[in-house]
Amino acid sequence: MSSIRFVMLGGFLGAGKTTTIARLARHYQQQGLKVGIVTNDQATDLVDTNSLRAQGFDVGEVPGACFCCNFHKLTETVGELEMSARPDLILAEPVGSCTDLVATVVRPLQQLYGATFDVAPYAVLLKPSHGSRILRGESKGGFSPQAAYIFTKQLEEADLIVINRVDELSPAETDELAAMLAERYAGTPILRLSAKAGTGFAGLVEVLDQRGRFGQRLMDVDYDTYAIGEAELGWLNSSLEIDASEPLDLDALLVDIITRLRDRLATIEAETAHLKVIGMAEGLYGVANLVSSFSPPELSLASRGQIRAAQLVVNARVATSPETLTELVEQTVAEACAARGARAKIQQTQSFRPGRPVPTHRILEPTT
Repeated sequence: MSSIRFVMLGGFLGAGKTTTIARLARHYQQQGLKVGIVTNDQATDLVDTNSLRAQGFDVGEVPGACFCCNFHKLTETVGELEMSARPDLILAEPVGSCTDLVATVVRPLQQLYGATFDVAPYAVLLKPSHGSRILRGESKGGFSPQAAYIFTKQLEEADLIVINRVDELSPAETDELAAMLAERYAGTPILRLSAKAGTGFAGLVEVLDQRGRFGQRLMDVDYDTYAIGEAELGWLNSSLEIDASEPLDLDALLVDIITRLRDRLATIEAETAHLKVIGMAEGLYGVANLVSSFSPPELSLASRGQIRAAQLVVNARVATSPETLTELVEQTVAEACAARGARAKIQQTQSFRPGRPVPTHRILEPTT
């Protein structure tokens, strides 16, 4: 039996991993390959999973912990996809607050499952909104030094650094960011990409399709600092039902929820790592998101639909307490719905701070 190509795409919360993976999945399907996708989160009810499934992809989810701390669930989920969809290629999206993934995911797959998986180069997407501030060492980079530590470590272990969202930057801003990366991570290839518009996409595919020795970068990780950085974020996943007496614009509702949340969080100076909300109804789906407190809300997938009832899933990763985050999200969704004569009923909410990462495997020696 031939091995399954395994492509994992890393990057911080809000870097654009899901959009990139969707574009990659469509590309490989057009090449005649069967594609499976594995998403990952610290909890269930993940916007990314719902979004990718709504686009027609075969998706498995590893909930409850990152790939590194739930490695057996990762391989089990891939096995389930293999049985049901028989994919030629797996696209994997790890939790955006995780690092040390080469030692805890890439090398274990290479050394323990080498006959099963053909592991691709590990590409890490850079999020310009926080990245430029963190790389400059600005005091108002948005997060604590411990959270910034995770961001920089993600880039350090990459086989390829991808500056995503270049459509949102001027050429001068992109050049400055590339120069900072080249100086700090000398020897690591740097690619410029707009996953949304497709700019630079062919170059990304060219690198990911390479065969050879990858995951070779040795990296020390201070797990105490790593744990503090992850725990800075309040983590919320909430699912809700919406019903209205009159049809309402689903996209406008989603953007309004994100906008109201941004404004509320600004009043308490709570930095946003990522906010996402997906609305699903009668074959329609739309997604709105916010990637930082100093970025505009974005309708990343438009439903262009009018609805009377819908299912919403809200994911929030914000530097505030889980209790505050829960209260703000519940109030904000209720207000946005009430402004349209609609009601929101909460089905389930999970809100917490991520615990200390404890990897299943950690292999420091590169594959020979």
